[in-house]
Amino acid sequence: MKALLTIDKVGMAEDDLFDQVSSREALDLRDRAFMVELVRGVLRYRATLDWRLGLLSDRRITKLPTLVQTILRLGAYQLLYLDRVPDSAAVNESVQMTKQQSRRLGRDWSGFVNAVLRALLRAPEPAWPDAGSDPAAALAVRYSCPTWLVTRWCSRWGAERAEALCRASAEVPPLTLRVNRIRTSRAAVLADLAAAQVEAGPTSISAVGIQLARSVSVVDLPGYAEGHFYVEDEAGQLIPLLLDVQPGERVLDACAAPGGKATHLAALMENRGEIVAVDRASARLDLVMANCRRLGVTILTPLVGDLRALVGTAMASHPMLSRPFDRILLDAPCSGLGVLRRHPEGKWYKAPESIGQHRQMQMELLAVTSRLLRPGGVLVYSTCSIEPEETESIIDEFCQSHRQFQRESIAPWLPPAGLPFVTPRGDLSTMANMNRMDLFFAARVRRSE
Repeated sequence: MKALLTIDKVGMAEDDLFDQVSSREALDLRDRAFMVELVRGVLRYRATLDWRLGLLSDRRITKLPTLVQTILRLGAYQLLYLDRVPDSAAVNESVQMTKQQSRRLGRDWSGFVNAVLRALLRAPEPAWPDAGSDPAAALAVRYSCPTWLVTRWCSRWGAERAEALCRASAEVPPLTLRVNRIRTSRAAVLADLAAAQVEAGPTSISAVGIQLARSVSVVDLPGYAEGHFYVEDEAGQLIPLLLDVQPGERVLDACAAPGGKATHLAALMENRGEIVAVDRASARLDLVMANCRRLGVTILTPLVGDLRALVGTAMASHPMLSRPFDRILLDAPCSGLGVLRRHPEGKWYKAPESIGQHRQMQMELLAVTSRLLRPGGVLVYSTCSIEPEETESIIDEFCQSHRQFQRESIAPWLPPAGLPFVTPRGDLSTMANMNRMDLFFAARVRRSE
């Protein structure tokens, strides 16, 4: 409950939040895992939970005190989605939790909570809302998505595609690893996992990916401490390939934290050359460097700052940016609407205007980073978003206003199994994928000689 209340204030569920709550409450690893499951489960299915609870309450759930809302959702999630928690235990724990908060609430809501949750136990499963009259509202309830986003998707892509996107946002993502070829091979990691009786198999598109059959404690997997792998979705593993980096080149990762793509680039470069990794937050660059140490990456240099401030009116105002780069990756800050299944809190704490706000930042970053690229060099722009304002229209506008840059098809640098994700414009989009991948976009541009 404390984690959910904190998220309600800050809007994001970062891993360090779970660490803070675990430490404060003295939770062991098992209890911490259960807390994470409860928090993410409630966030993933919040709209559906509120709908089910609302059918049994004489009060609108969203009008109740935040504490009561949170306790009801926690109880309902356990009753509807968790088999290993006895129904009686879920109800009783919710009631006791409410009693403990009576002073803070100004009255005792435990009777109300008990009545609603027990009614939920007795009530037959209701039919989903009729999609015929209001598809957006029906999909919002069934797949627990914000109505504004479902309405947007229905308007842009139609109800069928919108439903597929909603369904994907509600699923629990698989645990996917990227093998670190600096230190080992995919065959060796698969053999180590099999020896440890961890069920896993190779990804179907990425040549360095491994997908586990179920989520486990990553740090306990064989090879973690030795830097044999990095946790990364298969879609993310495809982005560095599009740069076609070569050993010995000078590469810029313009928004590097937490370091997944930067360390992948280092592996593709055989740990030879130079990677400058930029991020606005020093703490996030500390995480990049920690990942580099574990993975054996030795060619990366961190640079703290916002490139919009670091790059001056001439070539660049910072010495590390004074020489042009052969390749640049701009994995730009975005709305994150393509990774809602990994960050379900984003469904409830993002707003429509965030798309436009991110677009402005993306355009500024693209204009600035492009100045750092040598003639003949390649820049890849990527986002974990599928919204046109943050994806293809960004590249359209950039190429129109920067005639020395030409869009290139990413097809030659994708594995053959990934070719269905090449758009008619030659960009990468995993929006319609059936491979349980995150939703990513990427485009490749080259600067004229």
